[in-house]
Amino acid sequence: MGKSEDIAQQVVWCGQKLPKEEWKDVLTAALKKQKIVPGIEGGFVVIGARTSKMSVAEMNELIELAIMFGTQQGVKFQALEE
Repeated sequence: MGKSEDIAQQVVWCGQKLPKEEWKDVLTAALKKQKIVPGIEGGFVVIGARTSKMSVAEMNELIELAIMFGTQQGVKFQALEE
């Protein structure tokens, strides 16, 4: 199980439980300090980085950010407990 899946199962964010794919987007946006613009039909769109374009060092930073954030939220990471 990945870090974003552990976070998705255990964290309620702004009154919502987000799926792991959306947590990956939230964490990536935080790491890259991405720009947010209004959507054409309402809502907002995060512009920028894709994890597929990240270097190994950036991916390591993303993993560290996920662990730090999850720990602050009380997440028990399965991979860290095994």
